[in-house]
Parts: sequence; structure tokens; C-alpha cells
Amino acid sequence: ADFQCPFCGKFFKETYAKIIDNYVKTGRVLFVNQDFAFLGPESQDAAEAARCANDQGKYAEYHDRLYNFIWNNYYAKGENGENVGAFSKDNLKKFAADLKLDTGKFNTCLENGMHTIAVQESTSSGRMFGVSGTPAFFINGELVTGALPFVEFQRVIESKLKKN
Repeated sequence: ADFQCPFCGKFFKETYAKIIDNYVKTGRVLFVNQDFAFLGPESQDAAEAARCANDQGKYAEYHDRLYNFIWNNYYAKGENGENVGAFSKDNLKKFAADLKLDTGKFNTCLENGMHTIAVQESTSSGRMFGVSGTPAFFINGELVTGALPFVEFQRVIESKLKKN
């Protein structure tokens, strides 16, 4: 996923919670988010910031904050949110403060690029596995792309679960 991707935002707003509630919370599916920060510098910074939040055990909250912010302030209004300051370092730091993270640790992590290489490697790995855009999902090895409705994910997931 790329935090700036409008289709990732659509998936987050319409489908993500249903997959979490129906499959992850029931222990039937493991959902792992991988960075595919390909839309520019703010994608890279946002992915790094989410990892800095993860260092403090707040990845999920920060992840949700990023998607809700860009969706509510840009995409829901029909505006472009890519590399326009939505995920400026100042905003990323403000989100950390809003979530009551240790801002000293967070800011040092973000400014020192502690996760730069990891995000770049995640993006490169995605490319090696055939990802060319976001959102992209691997469901037991099957590549599924796009902000598809829940019923489409449900169909693929259920077919994979029946095989196990």
C-alpha cells in the first residue's frame, strides 16, 4: 500500500474494517501491510513515519490516522492529495503528537531516516513480486489488485480457506 494512494484510501474506508472484523479478528486470516511507497517523497515519509509509530506500538493507530486525514481532507473532496503537503514532516509529527506518542523519539526516528532503507526495500520487494500499483494484495500467493469491494475479497479468501 501507499498512504497517498487514493485507491488505497478507498479500500481503507470501504473494505479494510470488514476484512479485519470478519477474518483477522476471528483468527482465520493474517493481514500484513507492506509499504509500496511509489507515489513520491510524501509516500516515503509517511511510510517511514508509520514505522516510527510502530516502534512505539502505535502502527495501527497511525496507519488509520494517515488514511483518514488524506481521505477527509483531499480525496473525499475530489482534490489531489499526492505530494501537496498532506504528509509533510510537520504534519507527520503533529499526527504523532495527536496520538500521544513520545514525540522526541518519533521526531528523531523520522528526521534521522531510521526506516528509510526498510521502506525502500519493501517497495523493491513488491516490484520483484509483480506489484506495479496500489493497492495490491497477495492472498495465499494470488495477486489481487485494486480497491475491490468486500465481496470480491470474501470470494477469494473463502476459496483459499476451503483449500487449507
